[in-house]
Amino acid sequence: MSEAAYDRVRLARDSKRPTGLDYIRHIFRGFLEFHGDRRFADDPAIVGGVAWLGDEPVTVIAIEKGHTAKERTARNFGAPQPEGYRKALRLMKQAEKFGRPVICFVDTSGAFCGIGAEERGQGQAIAENLMEMSTLCVPVLSVLIGEGGSGGALALAVADRVWMLQNAVYSVISPEGCASILWKDADKAAEAAASLRLTAEDAKGLGVVERILSEDQLGEKVYYDRIRQLLEKELQTLMADDDLLQHRYDRFRRLGTGAVTEEFT
Repeated sequence: MSEAAYDRVRLARDSKRPTGLDYIRHIFRGFLEFHGDRRFADDPAIVGGVAWLGDEPVTVIAIEKGHTAKERTARNFGAPQPEGYRKALRLMKQAEKFGRPVICFVDTSGAFCGIGAEERGQGQAIAENLMEMSTLCVPVLSVLIGEGGSGGALALAVADRVWMLQNAVYSVISPEGCASILWKDADKAAEAAASLRLTAEDAKGLGVVERILSEDQLGEKVYYDRIRQLLEKELQTLMADDDLLQHRYDRFRRLGTGAVTEEFT
């Protein structure tokens, strides 16, 4: 059981998995990237801008890891800094102003924990995202496409719908970090992974996500077409919701009850 859970972690971290930019390029049209948080800098670990999903203009935001060693280094291995979260929030507030739905793709082991990030208010940046996203007056849909690590992932996942790929993981801490704290031994990461209940099935059973997305034909055109169709259909439902904020509030009040009706797709 412990190895099975840790196998999911290995799959979620695989450098060959589609990244946020892969989803943007294959699902959306006319993507126009915006840069910077208007305070300090542009964070390459978070990519965001406006695009078309079918006939609907949307704001799309993705945590980007990259594939090669060079790309991963340039993207800080998908570990955002505070300016990345502030850029994401700036784009969400812009989306609210113009009535555009927000779609987020999440793939991070966690927010960057360097001294500079802490000096520039990493914790506050994440907290502001959590607070602002909870009352955003446009639909928000987040998809966990790889790792969903701690507050670094949650900062883009306070949404009306949260979906999760079949082999993605979602956890308050990495298995290695958990093992180091509990047993002072990172080699017990597999045991920690099982205890953390970080798989897609665990998350759905707890009501943390609404839908598990099959990875059948992952990365192929038919796969992206299927994801696009699901996104279009879900956004139509959310945009027709006259009581969006109340339903978002109710969603988070139900967490942990297992009150999920969506199926594996």
